[in-house]
Amino acid sequence: MGASMTMLKGTNVPVAAQAVRVELGWRTAPGTPDVDASALLLLGSGKVRSDADFVFYNQPGHASGAVSHEGKRVAGGATTDTLAVDLARVEPVVDRIVLAASSDGGTFGRVTGLYVRIMDTANGSELARFDSADATVETAFILGELYRRQGSWKFRAVGQGYGTGLEGLATDFGISVDEPQQPQTAPQPQMPPQPQQPNPATRVASMPPPQPAAAPMTPPVPPAPPVTQPVRLTKVTLTKEAPSVSLAKQGGTSGSMRVNLNWEVRKQFKGWGSKLGRAVANHADLDLDLCALYELTDGRKGVVQALGNAFGALQQPPYIHLDGDDRTGAVASGENLTINLDQKARIRRILIFVTIYEGARSFADLHATVTLQPQHGAAIDFSLDECTVPSTVCALALISNNGGDFTVQREARYLVPQRGVSPQRTIDQAYGWGMNWTPGRK
Repeated sequence: MGASMTMLKGTNVPVAAQAVRVELGWRTAPGTPDVDASALLLLGSGKVRSDADFVFYNQPGHASGAVSHEGKRVAGGATTDTLAVDLARVEPVVDRIVLAASSDGGTFGRVTGLYVRIMDTANGSELARFDSADATVETAFILGELYRRQGSWKFRAVGQGYGTGLEGLATDFGISVDEPQQPQTAPQPQMPPQPQQPNPATRVASMPPPQPAAAPMTPPVPPAPPVTQPVRLTKVTLTKEAPSVSLAKQGGTSGSMRVNLNWEVRKQFKGWGSKLGRAVANHADLDLDLCALYELTDGRKGVVQALGNAFGALQQPPYIHLDGDDRTGAVASGENLTINLDQKARIRRILIFVTIYEGARSFADLHATVTLQPQHGAAIDFSLDECTVPSTVCALALISNNGGDFTVQREARYLVPQRGVSPQRTIDQAYGWGMNWTPGRK
């Protein structure tokens, strides 16, 4: 299919690729609701096997490794949310993969330029594209589906809307959704039965005690199926007006938590950034580093960062691990830190921050999104404000241990290092960490 062609609703095309990226996109404008991509892996019955067959922002990876949620990117007035699908790893019992979208903060009638396209992961070529242009009051959409036919995969443009949001769409395919607990009416107390008094005029004949009957053979009781938690559809967006959230209240009390930083360089310089000329490199040499200052409850302090290969560890102090170093911003998943929530009692506080290692002199004209994804809780995300100062270090989020519960505080604070002072030392001084710093290199 050519890049300029778009499919009509109900049509299908073959997908001649082993792995594809599913890109959901729309135009960004004031008042536009946030949109999220999701996927459901269905059997021939048209239902999921379990809630684990639902891939979305709160459950970003399928156990088979066939489908994963890669997250959002913003560029040139448009936003994309991407799913990665490895068709070669889709289990044989899975008949089709439904590709859906849900809106948060309004209906799809307020979302312009909504589309879904399928791209070959190997070479980036576009295999299929469907533009949705008839939305009105819907809050969820099935845009398309990948399905098997005689051993091969095809893509069908669907365009079916739901007015009941992601919850209505998910339950239609057999997903159990976590709903708020309804208050229960207290049962009325019941009076115990009054014992019957024997009639004194009645004589009871003496009978020999009955012999116990042989106990019947009963089949063994099969073990109960494992109890699974229903899917939690809620997510939390931190703002200036509501900058903090408790992880316990969102269900994020155990397992791991991934902290993701995704960024996109805007091509048009404006305002203060335009005065610097090359304030932000508009090519592949921009290198941002996701970092974390930590303080443990035993008093130990340190930093997790690519600089000096201080990548940390998940199963031993500091219980924080930097997954890698994206030196170009071209990696779809951005940069990630993982925090071991099972060891949160040993952690006093964590400050997540980002520095510019090379390729730019400021965060001006740089758009970034931060997402914190607990393994067993709602996703927490926020965008950074526009940078209006010559900053090379930005405090993203402060995670504090308050009586055993982690509180996430949105910082989004740009700092300007003094001449000769490193970005790490600058953020240390701003938050009173009190560490000694020496020069380091990657």
